[in-house]
Amino acid sequence: MLKNETITMIVKEQYQYFLSGRTQSIIFRKQQLKKLKQLMIDYENEISEALYKDLGKSQFESYLAEIRIIKEEINYALKHLKKWLKSRSVSTPIEQFPATAFIQPQPKGVVLIISPWNYPFSLAVLPLIGAIAAGNCAIVKPSEISIHTSKLLEKIINNNFDSAYIKIVEGGKEISQKLLQEKFDHIFFTGSPSVGKIVMEAATKNLTPVTLELGGKSPCIVDKNINLKETAKRIIWGKFINAGQSCIAPDYLLVNQRIKSTLLEALCQAIQEFFGEEPSKSPDYGRIINEHHFKRLSALLQSGKIIIGGQFIPEMRYISPTIMDEVSANFPIMQEEIFGPILPIIDYKEIEEAITFINQRPKPLAIYLFSNDKKQQKIVIEKTISGAVCLNDTVMQYGVPQLPFGGIGNSGIGSYHGKASFDIFSHYKSVLNRSFWLETNLRFPPYKGKLKWFKRLLG
Repeated sequence: MLKNETITMIVKEQYQYFLSGRTQSIIFRKQQLKKLKQLMIDYENEISEALYKDLGKSQFESYLAEIRIIKEEINYALKHLKKWLKSRSVSTPIEQFPATAFIQPQPKGVVLIISPWNYPFSLAVLPLIGAIAAGNCAIVKPSEISIHTSKLLEKIINNNFDSAYIKIVEGGKEISQKLLQEKFDHIFFTGSPSVGKIVMEAATKNLTPVTLELGGKSPCIVDKNINLKETAKRIIWGKFINAGQSCIAPDYLLVNQRIKSTLLEALCQAIQEFFGEEPSKSPDYGRIINEHHFKRLSALLQSGKIIIGGQFIPEMRYISPTIMDEVSANFPIMQEEIFGPILPIIDYKEIEEAITFINQRPKPLAIYLFSNDKKQQKIVIEKTISGAVCLNDTVMQYGVPQLPFGGIGNSGIGSYHGKASFDIFSHYKSVLNRSFWLETNLRFPPYKGKLKWFKRLLG
C-alpha cells in the first residue's frame, strides 16, 4: 500500500523529470512510443491471459479490442507526430505590423490517467499514448477490479520505463483519493458519471483541466428500410462483445413497429449463430467482472418479457445473452446504463417518436441508426445530440483514429484518439513576435491630437 508521502514523492520526481526537458524532443517521444509498441508484441500472450482471467475474454476479442487498437494508435501517432509538433502561423492585424504570430503546441507537464475495468488494458494505454506523444510525464492508476490486468500493467510499464517518467500506481479507492489530492496538469478519467463527478470536483481544487470519458444509455434505432439479417448480426456483435460491458454498446433498441417481430427472430438467430445453443460453453462469450455487477445485472432481469436468454450461473459470473421485450421507460433497466448482456426493446411508429424519446434523456455517448433512408439519417444526425453517431453498424466508430472519441454532457467531457489524444495533453501557446522598426508612436501617450489619425489609419 502506497503512503501519502510516497505518492507525493512520485509526483515530485515526475515534475523534476519533466522540467529536465528530456520528454520534449521528438526523438525521445518516438523512442518511447516504439518501446511501448514492442512491449505489446512481447507480452501479447500474457495480456490475453490476464484479460481472460478478469473477464473471460477470448484471445481473438482481446487482440481485436485491446491489443491491436493500441498498436494502430501508436502507428498513427508515429506517422503524424512530426506534423502535430509543427507551429502554425497565423495572420496579424494591420496595427501590429511589422509582426509575426504563431501557435506552438507544448506538453502540459505531469498528467494522471485513471482507467476502468471493462477494457482494462487498452483504456489504460490508449490515453498514455497521447500523453507520451505530447511530451508529458504520466501516472496511470488502473482499476483494482480487473486485478490480473492491473498487475500485468504494473509489471510491463514499471519494469521498462523510468518511474520518474511513467509510473503505474496500483490500489483501490483510497489510492485514487490520494492521487486526486495531488496537483496535476491534466487528469484523464474513464468510468462512470458518478465517479466522474468526484474526479471533476477534486480537479477544481487545483484548477486542473479534465477529460472525462463516461458512458450512458446509447440508443440504437432500427428503421424498416434495412438489411435485416446483417443488421441483427451487427447489433448482437456490438451489444454482446465483452459480455455487454462496453460503454459504447447499444444500451437499448428503438425498433420500428412494422419490423419488430422479424427483427426479434433475426436477433435470436444471430445469438445462436455466434454463441451456440448454450453460450455458457462458448469460448467466445465473456463473463461479468465481479459478484457485485453480477447481482446488479441479475436484478434487472426481473421486469419485462425475456425473449431469449435470462439464464445465469452465479459461480461462473455468467449471464446469458438476453433480449427483453415489453419494457417500459420507467422500469429499472431503463433508468441506468445496463453495462451487461441484456438488450431491452422498445417500439415506435415514426422516427420523430424515437428522436423525442432520446432527447428527453441525458445525452448519450453514441447513437446508432440502422436505415438506408438518407433523409432519416440526416434527421437523426441533426436533431439529436450525442458524442457520436454510427450509421448501419455498432461500436465500429471507436476504431477510427481520425474520429475523436468522447461524450457530451452526462456522457463525458473532451475527446481523444488520434490527433485528439495529442491535443488534450498539449497546451497550444500563442506567440507574437514584433519588430523594432517602423514604430509610429501613435499608441503611446500623450494622446492629444492622435485619435483622428488613429481612426483614419485603422478605422
